[in-house]
Amino acid sequence: MTTIQIIKKTKLFCDYCHASKFVTDQITGEIICSSCGFVISENAEDRGLERRLISNTSDTARTGPGLTLKMHDKGLNTRIGVQNKDSVGKPLSAKTTQMFGRLRKWDSRSQTKNSAEKNLRFALIEFDKVQSKLGLSDTVVERASLFYRKAIERNLIRGRTVKSIAAACLYASCRDLEHHRTLTEIAIQFVIKRKEIARAYRILFRELGFTVSVVDPIKSINKIASKIGSSEKVIRKATQILTAAQDAEIIAGKNPEIMAAAAIYAACVITGELKSQIEIAEAANTSTVSIRNRIQEFKTKLDLFSTMI
Repeated sequence: MTTIQIIKKTKLFCDYCHASKFVTDQITGEIICSSCGFVISENAEDRGLERRLISNTSDTARTGPGLTLKMHDKGLNTRIGVQNKDSVGKPLSAKTTQMFGRLRKWDSRSQTKNSAEKNLRFALIEFDKVQSKLGLSDTVVERASLFYRKAIERNLIRGRTVKSIAAACLYASCRDLEHHRTLTEIAIQFVIKRKEIARAYRILFRELGFTVSVVDPIKSINKIASKIGSSEKVIRKATQILTAAQDAEIIAGKNPEIMAAAAIYAACVITGELKSQIEIAEAANTSTVSIRNRIQEFKTKLDLFSTMI
């Protein structure tokens, strides 16, 4: 049965009779002139609120969220509401509440059909946990979810932990979208060893054919400098040092965090700012020996350090 609703006077006018009163067919979406029957518009979108409220909120919109790779079913499933109330807001009885509790449990279990979907769901939960801790955007997490789905299709999860593959996918996503996060930072949040992530990342790189850019150590300067409270003068000098190192082609193959830490320490020495190697090494999650080795390389290959003590 077609539902007709009368629309009161609006700013629209009929092209034939110039009337300003219309009716709309809520099923077909047609807007019709009430005087001559001329169809003003077809497939008009109803932006009003849902008349039959079936969720916990009183202002349910007609449209839901878009598709997202952050959910194992891409957001297409339906769930039983968490509030134990009926359609008019009246609390459910104890027996009915217990029944819906069991239904929610089985509804949650039924969303995964096999072990692959269970692994995917677990990985997406891990992504959601570390997203805010690492300050990552939804785009990074969705790209990591896409990589994980590809890993499942290639059967790369078998024989490996879900966390290691998930962490490797997240690291690959950060590299791909140029969100600088180190393996150590990701390993801390996933509570696994850095070597496990590195091993899983190499497998993904080989099997999925990633094309990621080389990490620019200059992007690590601000992060390390903010942790130790260095001045803007030190940051500029460290940037100059790394730029000169890139021109001298001594950056490739080196850990970007260590290169940035060494440049910051060298900049502190040149500018006279008192910062210890231990303090900088802790901020960069590295060792003082690694920093000294890079500084020695700077001294021998860069003219910039000819006056450095």
